[in-house]
Amino acid sequence: MADNVLVLKSGRDRSVRNRHPWIFSGGVKEHPKAKLGDVIRVATNQGELLGYGFHNPNSRIIARIFEFTAEERTFDETYWVEKIRNAYALRQRFLPEGTDCYRLIHAEGDMIPGFIADVYGDVVVVQVLVKGTEMILPALLAGLKELGFAHVRLKNKDAAERFEGIDLENGWIAGGDDGALETVRTVSEHGLRFEVDIERGQKTGFFIDQRENRRLLSKMSRDLRVLNAFSYSGGFSVYALQGGARSVDSVDVSLGAIEEAKRNVALNYPEAEHRGIAADCFEYLRSDTTEYDCIVLDPPSFARTPKAVGRASRGYKDINLNAIKRLPPGGLLFTFSCTGVIDRDLFRKIVFGAAADAGRPVRILHQLSQPFDHPVNIYHPEGEYLKGLVLEIG
Repeated sequence: MADNVLVLKSGRDRSVRNRHPWIFSGGVKEHPKAKLGDVIRVATNQGELLGYGFHNPNSRIIARIFEFTAEERTFDETYWVEKIRNAYALRQRFLPEGTDCYRLIHAEGDMIPGFIADVYGDVVVVQVLVKGTEMILPALLAGLKELGFAHVRLKNKDAAERFEGIDLENGWIAGGDDGALETVRTVSEHGLRFEVDIERGQKTGFFIDQRENRRLLSKMSRDLRVLNAFSYSGGFSVYALQGGARSVDSVDVSLGAIEEAKRNVALNYPEAEHRGIAADCFEYLRSDTTEYDCIVLDPPSFARTPKAVGRASRGYKDINLNAIKRLPPGGLLFTFSCTGVIDRDLFRKIVFGAAADAGRPVRILHQLSQPFDHPVNIYHPEGEYLKGLVLEIG
């Protein structure tokens, strides 16, 4: 076989035929003679071509497939530009009115592994998370430019440099105007305004994936006293006030995040009954005595690897147990997990355990996930990282 072919062990081709895009090193019979980031062919033990992917000989995920095909082909700039064009067309079909911040590319969900692109008005913030994507970055930037996005900023994770060999520096990689372009942007979501710090903020600057879940809170928060725990920049707080909440408290361990939340509330509802509280959310839920009718729990990821699942599960149970205890009969709990290694079933079992320990009647009103601009490849369930429940506490 050709040098750049990865040959699967006998019987290990089923998941690839089922279009799962990840190939693990344990299923490989013959490794390709290819470098980190190269595009390789993936073939069965009998030599049947199954697709093409990015190679990483140093990772447990040795290949990430971006094209399932039995045909020999090459991949030029036109191929990648077309993928970006198709992703953009999907967003334009369903993007809600009054919204100019959204996810344009969602890695495997848009069949561009290891590439995230979030739009904030006229700026795109990208994450390049695998070496293969770094090697085609000029083609991806060409696709963004064709759509009219001249300003592109890279905001990578340290882990990408350590584990994937990414050799890129964070900052403007297109249209940065020699550093003069502001990195704090004001964007709109469902007509509400938010300041987003694309340089220092978490993720790419804003939790875009909670857009529709925030909208749901708005519809359910009239006359309620709301606690937004792990509030970050106050997204849920602003939506609760839009829905007519009587009062909102934003709590986050980061004083900087609390200041951001205050600014975002002031941008939209300057006269609202809102408090920003810099405190550890675990301790606040245990010890504070303020009465709330609705609590939002949107913590950061508690685990990065399967080894940390036990610790993360205990953390989720702790905050949910204390939230349930604090709510009055008829109170609402919006609870979320963005921890990828905790799947939907496990998260629900954790919340069940918290409810059982609290000894309260609990009903599920809504089961929540990420919005359409974070599409999940049905063959790649790992892409469904955001899980949420809306509970009524009896």
